[in-house]
Amino acid sequence: MTVTVKIMKLPHGADLPLPAYQSAGAAGLDLVAAVPAGAPVVIEPGARASIPTGIAIALPPMTEGQVRPRSGLAARHGLTILNAPGTVDSDYRGEIHVLLVNFGHTSFAVERGARIAQLVITPVLHAQLLEAENLDETTRGAGGFGSTGVGPIDKSS
Repeated sequence: MTVTVKIMKLPHGADLPLPAYQSAGAAGLDLVAAVPAGAPVVIEPGARASIPTGIAIALPPMTEGQVRPRSGLAARHGLTILNAPGTVDSDYRGEIHVLLVNFGHTSFAVERGARIAQLVITPVLHAQLLEAENLDETTRGAGGFGSTGVGPIDKSS
């Protein structure tokens, strides 16, 4: 399925590539950092930073953009998105920023043009809420975190 999304390069991102899929089966478009050339944003361990992408988009109604982490940055550097997935609503027209957080043990320098996140365009459903006195019964019921089993239980702790 294909959807048309209008995109605008902002002045500080004019020389950067547009977001792109890196393979035929990729779900996300890679977003790049529009930080100043020669002035990387250094994120210390435990710190966070809002990184500009230099783009604004116009998503079609009833879609959203999910800003998701890049697995390589997470695995190699402990860098992820603090509010993952971040949501870009279809009526938002400002610059997309990525809120990166460093859970690694060393500082990380975000350089201009670095691929920092991915943008997945997805359909949105709006719910019609119906207040009720009770809910349908299920086998699980009100079982919360871990109630369906998460693998073998470690009895040594």
